Amino acid sequence: MLPGRLGLETARIPHADRHGLLWLSHGNLSVEDGTLRFIAADSDFFQAGDYAVPFQMVSLILLGPGTTVSHDALRLMARHGTGLVAVGEDGVRMYSAMPWGPNESALARKQVAVWSDTEKRLEIARRMYAWRFGEILPSAEISVLRGIEGARMKETYSLLAKKYNLEWHGRKYDRGNPELADLPNQAINHAATAVESAAYIAVASTGTIPQIGFIHEDSSNAFPLDIADLYRHEITLPVAFQAVNEVIASELKLSIERCTRKVAGRMFREKKLIHSMIERIKKLFEAE
Repeated sequence: MLPGRLGLETARIPHADRHGLLWLSHGNLSVEDGTLRFIAADSDFFQAGDYAVPFQMVSLILLGPGTTVSHDALRLMARHGTGLVAVGEDGVRMYSAMPWGPNESALARKQVAVWSDTEKRLEIARRMYAWRFGEILPSAEISVLRGIEGARMKETYSLLAKKYNLEWHGRKYDRGNPELADLPNQAINHAATAVESAAYIAVASTGTIPQIGFIHEDSSNAFPLDIADLYRHEITLPVAFQAVNEVIASELKLSIERCTRKVAGRMFREKKLIHSMIERIKKLFEAE
């Protein structure tokens, strides 16, 4: 780093005093006179114009479709601990992220502490299931809990399919060729990917560790999968089944993947999904 270039200051504003996430789309992010400038095209999110970005007061900048970013902008954000994530529209995809979260490790240390204790690890898993199903499940074995979850989900799929007036023949698809599945199963796959992307953003924002999950264990993205599953009933399946109805109404002229993304984006905004995920992560490790 060249000292003093572009008037950079050495002090950083603590993330606890920052405003969280800033979403940018359809424009160019660059540096002018030592600060970030966003030249926005006219879109649903911005009026065309030249905006100054208060990057020192933001923890994470999310770059949506139609954006470009300069090398100087990356360097400036790195200098001040402001993270950058490239995302799909409304956060339905996550393409890249800087390796920084907040400037403290409290949540990550709590996560590791409870994960390393067998009893506490199970308590966290049971808490997640309790949030999902509205009751504390009776068993203390993770394998039994997963079995109960599987039975509950079969019933949930059927009930929601009836609610959306869809034919449901079970959760079936070929992982090697998922496009052979029927529309509801394809839509569930796309909706789950969108919600997992939102969970990735929440995990990156809180500085928690993706690899350390409590229900999912072997995956490198185990913790985002845990968080995404908390919203399977209220977000993932409604998004999927609503998208199927819209595709059917279009007489199959719409792409199920694109339609699911659009529906997911609208619901993410309406439900403030990523904010909800961040708050859930913070609450997850609190003692009760």
